[in-house]
Order: sequence, then C-alpha cells, then structure tokens
Amino acid sequence: MLKKQKTLALLFIINILPFSIFAQDKTIDQIVAIIGSNIVLKSEIESMYLQNLAQGITSEGDMKCEILENMLIEKLLVAEAELDTNIIITDNQINQQLDMRIQYFMQHLGSEKEVEKYFKKPIVQLKSELKDVIRDELMSGQMRSKITEPVKVTPSEVRYYYRDLSDDEKPKINTQYEYAQITIVPQVSEEEDIRIKNELRGIKKRIEDGENFSMFAVLYSECPSARDGGDLGFFGRATMDPAFSAVAFNLKQGQVSNVVRSEFGYHIIQLIDRRGDQIRAKHILMKPKVEIEVKEKALTLLDSLSNEIRKDKISFSEAAMRYSDDKNSRNNGGMVVNPQTMSARFEVNNLKPDVSKILANMQVNEISKPFITIDDKQREVIVIVKLINKIDAHAASISEDYPLLSDLFLQQKQEETIKNWVAERQDKTYIRIDETYQNCDFKYSTWVK
Repeated sequence: MLKKQKTLALLFIINILPFSIFAQDKTIDQIVAIIGSNIVLKSEIESMYLQNLAQGITSEGDMKCEILENMLIEKLLVAEAELDTNIIITDNQINQQLDMRIQYFMQHLGSEKEVEKYFKKPIVQLKSELKDVIRDELMSGQMRSKITEPVKVTPSEVRYYYRDLSDDEKPKINTQYEYAQITIVPQVSEEEDIRIKNELRGIKKRIEDGENFSMFAVLYSECPSARDGGDLGFFGRATMDPAFSAVAFNLKQGQVSNVVRSEFGYHIIQLIDRRGDQIRAKHILMKPKVEIEVKEKALTLLDSLSNEIRKDKISFSEAAMRYSDDKNSRNNGGMVVNPQTMSARFEVNNLKPDVSKILANMQVNEISKPFITIDDKQREVIVIVKLINKIDAHAASISEDYPLLSDLFLQQKQEETIKNWVAERQDKTYIRIDETYQNCDFKYSTWVK
C-alpha cells in the first residue's frame, strides 16, 4: 500500500511539475521530456545539435526532433544497461572517445580556441559535460549489441531479400580498391635512442625529487593524453601495448617506472590507483626521431625493389614477405585487409588520404613510387603499393557483393529487433513530451500518448 501511495504521489508531482527549471525567478532550462525517472533538457538537445554541426552531421528532416528521439531511445537502453552487471564502461574507454571527439572538433573548427568560441564554454567544461554523454552512448551501444546479438541471417534469406528489391532500392556500391603494400619502418639511430631514454630518466629523477608528473606530461609527452597531464584513466591489461601493461600493472601506487619501450615509443609511467582488474595511470610518451638520411636510404631501397618487381626479377608477394615491416600484410603477400569489413576491398573514405590519392591514379597491377605516410602507430613509414583490383561503382549484386547485402539485411533485422524492444519498453514506461515537440515526425509514433 505504501509503495502504491509513493507511486501515485510521484506521478502527481510529475504531472504538476512545470516544464521548466527556475533559479532566482529566471528560467535557466526547460524540461523537454520525461521518460521514467529521467528527464531530457532543452540544453542537452541544443548541445548535441551544436556537436552534430561541428562534426559535419546534417539531416533532411528536423534535426532537433531526431536528437530528442535518439535521446529517448538511449535513455531506455541505458536504464536497462545499468541493471546488467555484465555491461561495464571504463574511464579509459570514455577518455579515448573524448580525446577523439575533441580532436575532431579542433580539426573541423580550426583550433581549441575556436572550439571554445563555438560552444561558448571553456574546453575543460566541455570535456566534463561530454564525459556523461559519452558514457551513456557507450552503455546504450553495448545494450543495443546485447539485444541484437541473437539475430542471424541465412544465405537463402539474403537471396530472397535481394530478389524483392526494386532497381531503385538496390544499394549503390562506390568505387572500391584492393591493394598490396610493402612497408619499411626507418630505423632510429642508437644515439637518438640513448638521447630519448636519458631525457626520460632525467624527468623521472626530477619527479621523484618532488616535481609534478602532470606538468612534464603537458610539456613533453607526444600522446593526446598530454592535455590531461598524461592521465589515461582506468584501463584493463589487454587494452594497452603488452610491454606497457607488463610494467604498469606491476607498479605500486605513486611509483614511477623506469623507461619502457613500446611500439609507440618510450614511456615513463606513474600508477595512480587500482580498481579490481583495472588500473589508473599517467604516462609520458616520447618518440625517437628518424634522421633524414635514414629516410632517404629507405626510399632508395624501395625504389630499387619496385624496379626489380617491374622487371619480374621478384614477385611483389615474395618481396613483401622478405622485406616488409608490416606484420599485418606481410604474410598475405602484402595484401591489405580492411579492418572495418575484414575484406580486401576499400572504398575511398576507408583509405588514408595519401593512399587513396595514389591508388586513384593507378592502373591495375601498377606499382607506385615509394612515398612517406603515417602508420597506425603514428610512425613515419616508407611504402610502395600495388593496385590489385579496382571495382567500379555499380548496383549491388548477389554474385559480387554478397557480404555487403548480407550485412545490410542483418542490419535491417537488427533494427526491427530494436524497434520491437523499444515499443515494448514504451508501453511499460511513463513518457511525457513537451507540447513544443509533440508535432515532431518521430520514427516511433507512440512517444506521444
């Protein structure tokens, strides 16, 4: 009986609650929607609207209505995720996404100062506000994956799906490339290695003598975490380079490590805290610089090698297995695999700009001149590429594009599963939408009851 009275009282409060929040007789925000025990504020929609514009996201409809609906769906998913003990979001995951988003804003808007001007708040405040947003996005994403995990498709379903598509409905495939590469990582001189290690040892001594680790990270670290004083947040052993984790997880709280070498460069690490199987640490990353003469030598070597391949003195695949430093493609004869699709096909937007520019001007079986690019570990590398195949833009077909059509049909079934899940939760959840948004053309019509 008491529980029922509390519920009725809560509903009474919700129903008489004005859709605005007041401070000193001035409206500072507006409640746009109530969903269960959660609210959506107008300021949240406005903030997400600015973020979308800053990321170049556009809409043919009313973007603010779409943002509201996405927030409502997300709050349903987050509420369910918070009840699931198997769904865990770490500080490291949040910080990685936060760094990527801030970096994107700066690239799109021009600088940190322009980002602050655009959002009308200091970067520190923006980061603080974004952390909760990113946490909810990660939680709802994991919950969505769990809901759709049982959904599968069979080849016969895909064929029936494709057969029923009209010509206008058949997906259009952009131009795709298949290519192989031979990569040389220019070696750093022993003197440069010694210089970097000595510099980090000097910094370690100054920190142990009482100077501030974060200050040195801001001044000298070449990792994006430098902006946060080298703080990586909480992370698990498997999320970091093995050499880095092996040292970091064996430190005592407050201890600063000796110099550690990883695939990214040299580090010193300070352990901040432990939480179960995770730790929180700061680090300073320094990357040895390659001498110009070493780069030139690598360019000359690859230029000679490409000429040998063109003269059929050695095949490209054999040369890749013998000489390439890229472990991911070397054992495939240099063939590069798209990590997003796990196929050998790349659309232009999946390629690094310098690689796509070169491939676009090549003929099939042609070998490029050597060029300098940046690899996934942010190192300068020297590369030659061979264009294996070019698939011109076309309407998707079962014979050529089965994996794509299978993925599209799977996405369709997964979306239907999410739609049914949301509809079920809508029936069981108190929802109220402010009248200013009740005319939105929502994908789910039952938000407004």
